[in-house]
Amino acid sequence: MSVFTKEISIRWADLDPNFHMRHSAYYDFGAQHRIEILEEQGLTMRIMQQQHFGPVLFREECVFRKEIHLGDIITISTKIGKMKDDASRWTIVHELKNQLGELCAVLSVDGAWMDTKLRKLASPTPEIAKEVMHAFPKTEDFVLL
Repeated sequence: MSVFTKEISIRWADLDPNFHMRHSAYYDFGAQHRIEILEEQGLTMRIMQQQHFGPVLFREECVFRKEIHLGDIITISTKIGKMKDDASRWTIVHELKNQLGELCAVLSVDGAWMDTKLRKLASPTPEIAKEVMHAFPKTEDFVLL
């Protein structure tokens, strides 16, 4: 996979009292995009339920660069910034750009895979998760942990 992007429609419900996109909407769009990528690559919610594992986040951070308003055409792109070779730990980076190509925000999440029965980190990472995570496009400054 060379790049994974999606156009986002900004809804009235995504705005705050200052008439720009509320901070928590950025995190919602990132979470939705990550799940869509996993689903598209074959790592579905059903597979995660059947094999008793799922993603867990340790850190989520957004750097806001430019306001996003109702009616803006926003594109989100998603890449891996850091990852252990076994894909057990990773950093995913989302960039949100407006219709002019201007960077509006960078959202980064650090995470891992959790065994949902044991409620502990999954080790080793399920094979399908390794395959899907290795297929993600990488940032220019990608680091193998």
